[in-house]
Amino acid sequence: MVLLLGAAACTGGDPDAARSPAADVPGEIVVASGRDVTGKNGIRQQLIDAWNRQQDKENTGYHARLVELPGSADEQRSQLLGALQSGSADYDVVNLDVTWVPEFAEAGLVAPLPRDTLDGDVIGSVAATAYWKDRVYAVPFNTDVGLLYYRRDYLRAAGIQQTTLEAGTTWTDLRDLADTLDAHPPKGFEKAWTTQLAAYEGRTVNAVEAFASATKDFALTDASGHYTASRQELADGIAELRRRTEKPYTLDHAFASDEAASLSDFASGRTAFLRQWPYAYGTLHQTFSAGQVGVAPLPGRAVLGGQNLAVARSSNRAGKAAQLIAYLTDAQSERCLLDAGFAATRTSAYTDDHVRCAAAGGASAAPTGESTDRTPRDAAGRPDYARRILYPALTHAVPRPRTPLYGAFTQTFSTALGRLFTADPPSDATLADSLDEALRKVLPRRS
Repeated sequence: MVLLLGAAACTGGDPDAARSPAADVPGEIVVASGRDVTGKNGIRQQLIDAWNRQQDKENTGYHARLVELPGSADEQRSQLLGALQSGSADYDVVNLDVTWVPEFAEAGLVAPLPRDTLDGDVIGSVAATAYWKDRVYAVPFNTDVGLLYYRRDYLRAAGIQQTTLEAGTTWTDLRDLADTLDAHPPKGFEKAWTTQLAAYEGRTVNAVEAFASATKDFALTDASGHYTASRQELADGIAELRRRTEKPYTLDHAFASDEAASLSDFASGRTAFLRQWPYAYGTLHQTFSAGQVGVAPLPGRAVLGGQNLAVARSSNRAGKAAQLIAYLTDAQSERCLLDAGFAATRTSAYTDDHVRCAAAGGASAAPTGESTDRTPRDAAGRPDYARRILYPALTHAVPRPRTPLYGAFTQTFSTALGRLFTADPPSDATLADSLDEALRKVLPRRS
């Protein structure tokens, strides 16, 4: 299990690590987080309720309260930064997007945790997001990775015999399928593909996936946040992004779409293929059967997402907050998150049938007591794609740049690449030159 309980008892020699319970003040532990994609009274709230019941039973004097921050991810980041810097909100635990960890750590807003906080059950690529400058500052709560959703019924209607896309499917394969769909378009079909290309984080994610697919071991920054990319690597990435977003294959609305809009367009039948996060699996299967919709690894490289829990340095309940984080991220809780529609951070949630969700209420039920959940599930009750598709995708996912200046980076990166989607886009080399110049202004380089 995550060894955060050790953080509550001792610091493991780290004077800055979370404080012991002796220093804590009994009372309410406030957890600040973005929206729970599993809905009202979602799985995060259910886990916190279960922890509260445990505290009541033990008469500890502590209770946790979940505060969901409104707005987009960028707006939530600004709210958390403002609150922690000013001390205007009494947050004890903050749920950080994986890209924010370096910024909050560098600013001294979250407390470092003992080095043995993360155990080997946490997926390697996911565990790496909890570090900054070789110190642990957070614990992965739920993770994310780009996936390819597709309409099996559309492929079947176009006369395509193989309606299951396997691992190893390439972008060339998708273009070939798109050409067949164009020649035999199903009712409602407009273009082959949609994704998130509006001027926000979705565009950055799609671009990083293209850049990482174009160049082996591509990285825009090193482990310390210094800018390392070459202009040739940028040009190759731009060329790949251009191929992926060519107008004959890409829905026009994709260039103004976020996650919700692209999911809606796909669900309404306008496209046959969709790049989306794991939460869409459960959402789509509430409407479509497994014979209508499928999911596969995203061709090329897929970006890692997710959220990590950290202890606010200003908390006067840091020790107990660390214990709460340990509970919310242990093996059983991660299995609960997986069953509810999140991507779990632990290998055991995907591979150990003995790890079960005992803390939460499970799938929603109708007044008759019958489950209203239509998500396909395997023999152990997991979402059917979790072990076969989601878990391997997470192990091979690539991170976005690790930098305390991520906010400036993503705005610069997304804005510069917007020129690619204009009526008169520049050449790959020209756009690479301007992107390189812009990134050099916002990211430090090694001296």
